[in-house]
Amino acid sequence: MTTVNVKKTSYNWRVVDIVVAALIAIAGGVIFWAWSQGAALVSIPMNATYPPLTGLIAGGWMIPAVLGMLIIRKPGAALFCEAVAATGELIMGSQYGTTVLISGILQGLGAELIFAAFLYKKFNLPTSLLAGAGAGLFCGLNDSFLPWGWNIAYEAVDKLAYITFTTISGAIIAGGLSWVATRGLAKTGVLSSFASRKAASEPVFS
Repeated sequence: MTTVNVKKTSYNWRVVDIVVAALIAIAGGVIFWAWSQGAALVSIPMNATYPPLTGLIAGGWMIPAVLGMLIIRKPGAALFCEAVAATGELIMGSQYGTTVLISGILQGLGAELIFAAFLYKKFNLPTSLLAGAGAGLFCGLNDSFLPWGWNIAYEAVDKLAYITFTTISGAIIAGGLSWVATRGLAKTGVLSSFASRKAASEPVFS
């Protein structure tokens, strides 16, 4: 009975969880805004070559979702961090308008569902990559099929290519880099208050 109670309690959000998640989200909002400015320039040659290639730079907008969950390790962390980060970008003046908030929620949900599928017990590299891919998949679907999607006029094959690229980008940029960043932070000792404090020594694949 005691063991069960401990496991249940571990999923409760503490004040420190909320504060750190908010900080990750705020930093993510700044990253979003900066990434958007850079993406606007990088996307020019991509659009000239093959427009769906722009999906390859989408992963930067999904970092808070995966990073937040890898650090906090509580249900809702991915969705919370991504949604608040998107809100921050909106407040700072996003070129994508209010749709950035919808995108943030959907991308956060894509990552959240992967961690939920593993019952919030797996935070290794494969899970991180899958979570990033989940966020990327939802990003691609949002951009390609929802009414406000900027590439909704693409042909079916181009939509498929774009979704594939956003999924790959999410896996590598959001999933892979967030996993590396979490291990790096754990080594410094700043994660001592979280379950992720031992991330640096956790197995890579199990």
